[in-house]
Amino acid sequence: MTGFVHDDLTVGSRLQRVVCEQITRTQIVQYAGASGDYSPLHTDEPSAVRDGYRGVMAHGMMVMAATECVLAEVIGRDRLIYYGARFRSPVWPGDTLTATVEVTAVREEADGRYVDLDVYTTNQDGVTVLTGSASARIRHPADRRQSSKNGG
Repeated sequence: MTGFVHDDLTVGSRLQRVVCEQITRTQIVQYAGASGDYSPLHTDEPSAVRDGYRGVMAHGMMVMAATECVLAEVIGRDRLIYYGARFRSPVWPGDTLTATVEVTAVREEADGRYVDLDVYTTNQDGVTVLTGSASARIRHPADRRQSSKNGG
């Protein structure tokens, strides 16, 4: 699913991308600063270890945001109407994340054409760290009128 047009989306179409190569502690701390989430699980190694983890971990929302980049590539950020995710496994410094988006439905409704997608992200060991779904309106009735005027 590379270089596709929204009309080319079909059930089963998939796009897979590496969204983060070897997450660093610096990226995690930068995300903490941007989000305001300075939980010790993300920023304080001794505290995270005391809590039973092997060290600090990336924020789930950081992983969700990285995954969203693939959704933006598939459907465009401005067309996204829903995106929900569950965090399935911790993401550690050094992990490489690959996100996959798969079309599960394409439907016509009175106010446009919609696409539903499954989303999942895995680490370099194939462990699923995030699962989710998304929906987007890929065509508005006004788009058809504009397309007809342009000969499309």
